Amino acid sequence: MSHSSTASDFEKDTAVEKDVGQTHLTEGQADLVEASEPHFIIHEDDTTPNASTERDGESLKRVASEKPSVNNIKSVPNGGAKAWMQVLSSFFIFFNTWGIVNAFGIYQTYYEHGILEGSSPSDISWIGSIEAFLLMLVGSVAGPIYDKGYARELLAVGSFLIVFGQMMLSLCTSYWQVFLAQGVSIGIGTGLIFVSGVAIISTYFSTKIATATGVAAAGSSIGGMLYPIIFYKLQPQIGFAWATRVLGLIALLTLAISNLVLRIRVVPQSRRKFLDLPAWKVLPYLFFNLGSFFTFMGLYAPFFYVQSYVLQTGIMDEGLAFYILAVLNAASTFGRLIPNFVADRAGPMNIVVPCTFMSGILQYCLISAHTVPSVMAIVALYGFFSGALVSLPATIYVHLAGPTRRGLIGTWMGMGFAFVSIGMLIGTPITGAILAASSFKAIWAFGGSLTLLGSVFILLARFAQGDWKLKVKV
Repeated sequence: MSHSSTASDFEKDTAVEKDVGQTHLTEGQADLVEASEPHFIIHEDDTTPNASTERDGESLKRVASEKPSVNNIKSVPNGGAKAWMQVLSSFFIFFNTWGIVNAFGIYQTYYEHGILEGSSPSDISWIGSIEAFLLMLVGSVAGPIYDKGYARELLAVGSFLIVFGQMMLSLCTSYWQVFLAQGVSIGIGTGLIFVSGVAIISTYFSTKIATATGVAAAGSSIGGMLYPIIFYKLQPQIGFAWATRVLGLIALLTLAISNLVLRIRVVPQSRRKFLDLPAWKVLPYLFFNLGSFFTFMGLYAPFFYVQSYVLQTGIMDEGLAFYILAVLNAASTFGRLIPNFVADRAGPMNIVVPCTFMSGILQYCLISAHTVPSVMAIVALYGFFSGALVSLPATIYVHLAGPTRRGLIGTWMGMGFAFVSIGMLIGTPITGAILAASSFKAIWAFGGSLTLLGSVFILLARFAQGDWKLKVKV
């Protein structure tokens, strides 16, 4: 058999294999799997049975790198022990990224009456906002590094910075020390590891990718629930320093699991574009980013200030108030699982629009909430609906790019996250400044208005993407 005929047969077999694999997927699911990058090479074992060596008298070439990748749907494991171990790794990455950010409210309340009591609520909130800002900004910059196959290195360095920042925080006694340890060190660390948690799952799952992503994203809610409870229980007994060190030890142990089990299955052959400026001329993409900017600018007001609200207004005593963040994040767990499940059938933008709208309305409801049952009910509902706003955007960027721009998914997502991170950076400090000048009613109105404005822009993005038709899966 000639060399040309062998290559031709291999190409035909690969094409057939890809077509067969894709018949089991919806258009959106196929897009999501192929979104990682257009061309990948296997990054596990070069000595597979299908690998062959060609000698033409001049060079020795291995063809293992031409074997099926994530673009070949049939080659994606879509389950199995190794794939679900990656979900476990991603779960703990979410646990120690968004989980830490979501838990900042416990520190906001403590700092106002503890080691930073001389600082204003706005100044203190800058620590949490820079932490969230760096998570998204550094995450977008770390994307191209991940694309080069350095996921494990990013995870190792980021894990060190998170644990180091947590341990340094235990020694802090002044504002600038806390800002550097918690805001900068932990913020950069979370940004470095977050991209691995998001990207690794798409290389191991195809039809089950929404479920796998939802399970992993639930880690942020669990972390946001457990970290405040543990800090609240330990701080009065062993002090701020040792309570913070215990949290650092939890981060060390859970991130150690992620570092041990995370395995790269494929890496892209070509570098991803860092910028794609023409994307901002695409109306659905532009509207969605504007909507996300305003949404995240107002979204975190309850996460940062609801504890202070119930304490200062006397709605709850200290023992109950410190559990309110746990309630919020527990409800957010379901907000990451259920909407993701429904989004596979109804379309992610059709789900995120009502969730954003309800998040804004619920902030307005806090203005009239003056009893324990009413506050708890609003906080639980807010946790559910806001949870979808964290877990769905990655899927939405895939749908916005569509099948013709699959090679730009990572670029579009990175630009979008970087833009949205600015809203997260300035949102809560502005909220704190409003609180100092006015009242809690004003900050709920401010956060609710921004979130509702965001829902309007996201609705425009949905109609622009769905050709202005209501009964369209978008």
